[in-house]
Amino acid sequence: MAEILDLNNDSHNQDDEILFSRISSDLIEKGYSANINALPLKLANQLYLHVSTMADESYEDAAIGRDQQHLHNVLVRSQKQSWISCGGSNASTSWLKWAGELQSYLNEHLFLGLLSFESHYAHYSIGDFYKRHYDAFKGQSGRKLSIVVYLNRDWLSSDGGELVLYKEDADRTGLKVIPSFATVVVFLSEQHPHEVLPAHRDRYSIAGWYSPNTGALLN
Repeated sequence: MAEILDLNNDSHNQDDEILFSRISSDLIEKGYSANINALPLKLANQLYLHVSTMADESYEDAAIGRDQQHLHNVLVRSQKQSWISCGGSNASTSWLKWAGELQSYLNEHLFLGLLSFESHYAHYSIGDFYKRHYDAFKGQSGRKLSIVVYLNRDWLSSDGGELVLYKEDADRTGLKVIPSFATVVVFLSEQHPHEVLPAHRDRYSIAGWYSPNTGALLN
């Protein structure tokens, strides 16, 4: 049975510098970092209001692979997504600014050489899931660091939709992260397979990836 990391508590939001330092230390120690109620409250509320009012047509079916292999496969993933771009909503602009500050901190302290960032809003309807996968493959120049932020108020363990983060290929237990409001998860893209279990209510998040490349790597 997977270890469950229950993030539904009243922990106070942490100062960005403290959070960035914790993420940095965690990445060095274990390659991933899961932080309870950690996204700045003002930003979290701004993003929550934005996703709560986004029109259905703003989203598209999520796909897998790239280029010729860029396919829709509902047996692997079934959620919808909306890519975040500069010049979009105020919430999106604030998010990209915060993500850029994290990028600068990690480059300065971990020398990761991250040059670009891409992200999208994700909406999992009831029953949606994403099977176990990697965000990047070793030896390829692509995504180096993944980040997920959850925007779900009053999420219960019975609502499902947990992220299961595995330490390595051989790991069959994993760490379950409940997708509660303002939770921030960061992990090395090449090292940690992961999956999203079926949700029992509408589930909203942001998924993002940092890359050493300067071009976008949409997936």
